[in-house]
Amino acid sequence: MSTHDPKNSSEPNGRSAVASYVATLSADLAALARRSGLDTIGYLLEMVRLEAENAARQGGSAVRR
Repeated sequence: MSTHDPKNSSEPNGRSAVASYVATLSADLAALARRSGLDTIGYLLEMVRLEAENAARQGGSAVRR
């Protein structure tokens, strides 16, 4: 798993760094879930990854809900 810590990021946009971190972690968790036969959880984590990647590309300015 990744050891990236967004709090220590030199990137000026903290939201983007957090979104990137979430994308990395959710990808790792999705793979772990699928290897364990937890396909629905794996799918949901992939959706989290896609949303986080989108937020990171937009500079962390994804629509807040």
